[in-house]
Amino acid sequence: MTDVARALMICSCEDTMPLDGTAIRRGCSGAQVSEHRHLCRSQVDRFRAMLGQSDAITVACTQEAPLFEEIAADLDYAGDLVFTNIREHAGWSDDARTAGPKMAALLAAASEPLPPASFTTLASKGVALVYGRDEVAIALAERLADHLDVTVLLQRPGAITPPRSDAFPVLKGTVAQASGWLGAFELTVNDAAPSPSSRARLVFEAPRDGAVSHCDIVIDVSGGTPLFPAGTLRAGYLRADPRDAAAVERLAFEASGLVGDFDKPAYVALNEGLCAHARSQKTGCTRCLELCPTGAITPAGDHVAISAEICAGCGACAAVCPTGAVTYALPPSDAVLRKLRTLLVTYAEAGGSQPVVLLHDGEHGEPLIDALARHGAGLPARVLPLRVNEITQIGLETFAAALAFGAGAVRVLGRSKPKHDLSGLTRNLAYANALGGALGYGEARAGLIETDDPDGLAAALATVAPGRCATQPARFRPMGAGRPLLRQTIGELHAAAPVPVAAVAMPARAPFGTVHVEVEGCTLCLACVAACPVSALGDDPERPTLSFQEDLCVQCGLCAATCPERVITLEPRVDFDAWRGGRRIIKQEEPFHCIACAKPFGVRSTIEKIAAKLENKHWMFSGAGARRAAVLRMCEDCRVEAVVNESFDPHRSPQRPPVRTTDDYLRERAERGEDPLG
Repeated sequence: MTDVARALMICSCEDTMPLDGTAIRRGCSGAQVSEHRHLCRSQVDRFRAMLGQSDAITVACTQEAPLFEEIAADLDYAGDLVFTNIREHAGWSDDARTAGPKMAALLAAASEPLPPASFTTLASKGVALVYGRDEVAIALAERLADHLDVTVLLQRPGAITPPRSDAFPVLKGTVAQASGWLGAFELTVNDAAPSPSSRARLVFEAPRDGAVSHCDIVIDVSGGTPLFPAGTLRAGYLRADPRDAAAVERLAFEASGLVGDFDKPAYVALNEGLCAHARSQKTGCTRCLELCPTGAITPAGDHVAISAEICAGCGACAAVCPTGAVTYALPPSDAVLRKLRTLLVTYAEAGGSQPVVLLHDGEHGEPLIDALARHGAGLPARVLPLRVNEITQIGLETFAAALAFGAGAVRVLGRSKPKHDLSGLTRNLAYANALGGALGYGEARAGLIETDDPDGLAAALATVAPGRCATQPARFRPMGAGRPLLRQTIGELHAAAPVPVAAVAMPARAPFGTVHVEVEGCTLCLACVAACPVSALGDDPERPTLSFQEDLCVQCGLCAATCPERVITLEPRVDFDAWRGGRRIIKQEEPFHCIACAKPFGVRSTIEKIAAKLENKHWMFSGAGARRAAVLRMCEDCRVEAVVNESFDPHRSPQRPPVRTTDDYLRERAERGEDPLG
């Protein structure tokens, strides 16, 4: 095998689409481009020959990928073999004649490497609970008894004919509480066993409340409220309407296969040290907790905890996390942005203009695009599709990078009935449009298309009017994750903006902004500095100082919640001048010097204010205790020494008046000659 440039093997699929080799070579400069008509059949020997010539091959066909992979495996090919779809995504379109730049972009983007995914293992031994209300549950258990270790729990059953044999337990009761996942469910059950002498109908004994049951699989045909939030996304929890025979049949088939070890992707990564959830029992950021549909995220002290076993991979937590404590890992955001960069840069170099990026998932978006290509007009030549794992994983950095790289608009393709909560996505769309509009890219540059109809997709794309593209499109290579990546993309968006204004007001809860401090009321206690999880607020060890660095602020609100004087408020915005300006001083005062050793401590104005309030106004610091007032102006070490040397007794306070009782009042009346009871 020789070390040559990447080989791009493109095929017209029996001349059903035109190939613009010139545009492809222009966009993919340096690549070895070969054109074919029937690569998967009559010309398959050309593919075999290329396996021996190149260690990096891109085949422009995904339909026949299994065939090509089998051939490569038979020949022990160890190179980089990738596939991309230029047929449904570009060639099968009414705009096919002008789709050459788009094909070049798709071919180039396919070669961008993606890091391998990490997994967590779920182990199931097949212990299953069938939770139902009537014979449907028992019949389902009978179907599964040969594959699983089944127990049936009937919720308020009616007249149930006793089974002829006790092949599996049948209990009466309800699930009071449920937690866990495939292989590790824990259920709190109020149940009762049937009497073995039940004759015409099952007769149950006295209930046992609060029993804890463990199982690997929960099969819910009760027809009631799901046991888990977003139950369809919980691994090992299967649910169907008992009145839908087909759904129950599918449930039986799916449950029978849930025995063994299963690799579940670790969708997100958590850096607890960056989390801004809480400090000192004060709650700050709760964005991820509010959006997680499955309850996989829970508070865990100053940070949150994420269960990889429960996480369904929607990525909303990573998309809205302001600090970068939660990042998406399937694939990481910077890998998606590098693919986006290659897509847009290659499209421009191949001669394309006014591109519209279409972000979609594989489960819904891919079939919809295929249907449009096969039965409709296909995607327009300027619409560049880019697949992500879930559309809810898309953060502000993706929209910002797309516009900075030269996109005229960005659209996200979703379902008419969303699989996941779209609140985080719509929030990021609002942030992107606020930035894009203010910086001159045009209004509503980022948007959401919600449809299950290919024709509806075509109609929505036809109405997209690209705004002004970047004056000089960015060419930076995205690297890193979380907050640094987000700051980088927004900075590049500003640098490439048609109208690079200095500051942009942002919608509420945006992850950028400033803090306003009422300086007169601030005592420089610096509680806010201690609470700030990202060091946006800082101090100076040499003198009492409160400083602020705006590009670090995530608007978590911990500073405002912690401030004892309540003089801090937040303002969401992006001030590019402040970002470049670094740290600025909000308030600074002279330190007070200890009157005994001259060591600086505390804030001069605060020490003087305290002394003025206590001297000659409090029993400890007035009269005979006046000499004690000096300790107010001493550092902590000298104060202790003075108290010990002077033998200050804190208990020598003025004598309190004795407690007066009813008997005292009656006695005084009698002494004055008054009727004590009058």
